Amino acid sequence: MGETYTWLITGTSRGIGFELTKQLLADPANIVIATCRNPAQASGLRALEPLAKDRLHIVALDVASETSIHESFKIVERLLDDKGLDYLYNNAGHSQNEGSDTAFTFNSAVALRTFRTNIIGPALVAQAYLPLLEKGKRKVVVNMSSSLGSISLGTVGPAYASYSISKTSLNMLTYKQKAERPDMTFISMDPGWVKTAMGGEGATLEPEASVYHILKIVTKLTTKDSGKFFRYSGEELPW
Repeated sequence: MGETYTWLITGTSRGIGFELTKQLLADPANIVIATCRNPAQASGLRALEPLAKDRLHIVALDVASETSIHESFKIVERLLDDKGLDYLYNNAGHSQNEGSDTAFTFNSAVALRTFRTNIIGPALVAQAYLPLLEKGKRKVVVNMSSSLGSISLGTVGPAYASYSISKTSLNMLTYKQKAERPDMTFISMDPGWVKTAMGGEGATLEPEASVYHILKIVTKLTTKDSGKFFRYSGEELPW
């Protein structure tokens, strides 16, 4: 068997996370640790197990819970058996199912829940899994962002304030991670407006297409790309 690569992806029970898992498993070189809040209810992931055999591991991880993050690390560390993690894909996120808000109308409870999942969660996951990334061959961390997090683009004006602020903060996390660890590769990724439960009505991009292009970018990253903000198409976005 040739060289293998181990991926850990958060939020894999549906949407982009599920599609990432599915496409990665199509290549026998990939081992995927697919995490989600409730594996028992992740029927789509379970359906992938027979074909993937020992290349798919489904692990409970709620990025909004620090305890869950650390418990998942113990499980993954045992699974890897002294091997490293090549890719960490911080995909799990909280969208504003409550609707759009603005700087002068946002609800503090909604905003805090969004910040906890979209910025604190990815930061703590990267902290927890750093020892395994250090052992990996690739040492790549992808933070799932959005064009709404770009201040320069100002895509939606005053709308979706809480969500946009959380993604702008995530982009700064990417920069700070890169600045602290130049030996590793950290990027922010805008997947496009994808037809998922989070994408909502009006989305134009199929998950299969978004993920296909994302993986072409991510698997070719080097440390020279670290600290950058990419669109799924390969275009570099402004902060």
